[in-house]
This record gives sequence, C-alpha cells and structure tokens, in this order.
Amino acid sequence: MKVHIIGAGPGDPDLITVKGLKLIEQADVVMYTDSLVNPELIGKAGEGAEIIKTAGMHLEEMVDMMINRVKAGKKVVRVHTGDSAVFGAIMEQMALLKEAGIDVEIVPGVSSVFASAAAAGAELTIPDLTQTVILTRAEGRTPVPEREKLKDLAKHHCTVALFLSATLTKKIVKEFLAADWHEDTPVVVVYKATWPDEKVVRTTIGKLDEAMRESGIRKQAMILAGWALDPHIHEKDYRSKLYDKEFTHSFRKGVKA
Repeated sequence: MKVHIIGAGPGDPDLITVKGLKLIEQADVVMYTDSLVNPELIGKAGEGAEIIKTAGMHLEEMVDMMINRVKAGKKVVRVHTGDSAVFGAIMEQMALLKEAGIDVEIVPGVSSVFASAAAAGAELTIPDLTQTVILTRAEGRTPVPEREKLKDLAKHHCTVALFLSATLTKKIVKEFLAADWHEDTPVVVVYKATWPDEKVVRTTIGKLDEAMRESGIRKQAMILAGWALDPHIHEKDYRSKLYDKEFTHSFRKGVKA
C-alpha cells in the first residue's frame, strides 16, 4: 500500500525523471495540481487511468481519495510541480497517509529555481563571489519564522532565490536595502520557466518593483537576486579550481605554469 509523490518539473513535460514518467504511465490513478502541472505531461498516463485534478480540493478531501483508491488495490501517483521538497506542501499529506497505514515514496523533480537559473544562463555559485544559495520566500499572508526574516537572510549577501513572492516586490526591495544591498545588485525574474510563454526579466534591486509592474508578472515567477546574476559575469575573473591546470586533485596532477 503505497502512494508515489512525483516532482513533475517546472513545466516542460520533458523535464521529468525517467522514473517519474514511468510511474505516471503505469498508474491506475493520477492526481495532479492542475493549476501548475503541464497537462501535456498528465496526458502520458495510460489508457483507462483515472485522472483527478486537485487544485480545488482541500487536504482531507484529496488524501481521502488517495486512501480509498490505494485500499481498493489501485496504483496511485500524486504529481506536484517542480520538486516537492521545496514549498511542496507534502508533509501534511504524508502525515495523513501514514496514519492510514499507507507508505509514501517520493520521486524528486527539477525545481523551478534551477530551471530559472538555466533560463537566465546563470551559475548561482561563483568562486570568490558567492558559494551559498538561500531558497526562501517573502513574508505575506503566511508568516515566516522570526529568525528567517528576509532582511536577516539577505545580510549574508549570497545568491537568494525567492519563491511565491511576485506580489511582494515592495517588501522585497525594502528588506534587501535594509540588509545593505546596493540598488544596482542584479536581479533576474523568470515567469513560468520552461513553459512556451516563459518570460525572463533582467533588472536590479532598486528597479525590481517597477520592472514587475511593467512586465505584468503577478504569479508563477522565480526571483533570483545577487551578483551571480550579473549579465557580464562571464567577462570577470572568477574561476573555479576544478579545471585550473595548476590545481591537483585525485584525478589529475596540477602542472605549474
């Protein structure tokens, strides 16, 4: 008795793991977040599979459906957008499933943060510039823990990826400036990464709110901030040791210039 929770990836139906796709093809029941997951991917389910849209359901309603179908001997997959480990709301589903004696197997997916970095042509960790990425969100109707206020996280001056924050740009700008970020710090906003209507907006901390208004982006956007997003980063002298010919590691002996 098991439910598979599958990360569908950011949008492009090709950006799902082989394992995740096989499970969808083999499932008797496919439950998916229809407000976010590409229906083209769900169309790969086998003929006769029961397809259930869950965007309009509350937790108990959704989990009761999973339990009933699993106990009826059916193979159930639950498909989430991106990777379910980050803002996936899977913990509460797993808790109720475990109470009912049903195991859960999680299949990871491509997160929107990495799809957005790819769309921006960016590496989020640049040697001698930043080696840390913070995945978080701005505080809106749902609070964040007191020790995780954006202003405090931003004080690390590393790359910051903001989920679920497209309507909170005024607050984002205020918090970053309070953490001593320069107004000209690069920002990339990616709307619907990997979808056909993907939009990439390059701006700065100081102009973020204006750029979001002008582009009309109000949801389904990833905000990436920090100097790793500098569009001219390739022209600067930041290089890793990995491919430095003078650097010795277990697979290669360095050669002095």
